[in-house]
Amino acid sequence: MAERVKTRRYESPRRRAQAAATRRGILDAAKRLFEQRGYAATTMAAVAAEANVAVKTVYVTVETKSGILRALWNLLLRGEHDELPIAQQQVYREVLDEPDPERQLRLNARNSRVAKVRIGTIFEVIQSAARVDPDIEALWGRIQTEYHANQRAIVESLEAKKALLPGLSVDRAADILWTLNHPSLWQLLVGERGWTPDDYERWCGDLACAQLLGARKNAPMPRSETTVGTEGAESVHRD
Repeated sequence: MAERVKTRRYESPRRRAQAAATRRGILDAAKRLFEQRGYAATTMAAVAAEANVAVKTVYVTVETKSGILRALWNLLLRGEHDELPIAQQQVYREVLDEPDPERQLRLNARNSRVAKVRIGTIFEVIQSAARVDPDIEALWGRIQTEYHANQRAIVESLEAKKALLPGLSVDRAADILWTLNHPSLWQLLVGERGWTPDDYERWCGDLACAQLLGARKNAPMPRSETTVGTEGAESVHRD
């Protein structure tokens, strides 16, 4: 009996680049439509038309509408390194590894600002879609849980340095940091009240230092538009 020869599929760098460009085009088109029309009113056909690709291409690339929103969240949250979980991102490790507690919290505020500028209104789209789509409801839950966990890890590193205010527990400090950096608070101050992103970063850093460390001085951080956030939720593809 002749032995079957195994063949290995070959994918050229050019083909991978084309696939990545197509995927990015679909996600960019979906972002525009989600922000303009909302999640429920956006169809796969509309995304295909906006991205100038066949409907079949959209399904092959992202499978479902909820899959689009999950992929879009990960891209916006993680930035250019969207294949890496937040815990492995260099800028998040930079916050955890920073030896100076005040600088640590100001780095976190800077990262928070940059990520929220990039995410825009998609956080609101997810929050709204969670009411009508079980998959997005699960994504929303992961965002909240993992976001709090990321902020708690920063607090735990402060506790390890014995930098937290006397009498302030890790649980309470994590809740404070989670609240100050939460996208909902950003939306209220920047989206509703017209604060600038720099206003938010400065206020967030100052208040975090005052509430967690007792620090009062203002030490502005250098700006970096490539910084990824420490928000949370690497969504797991479950479709």
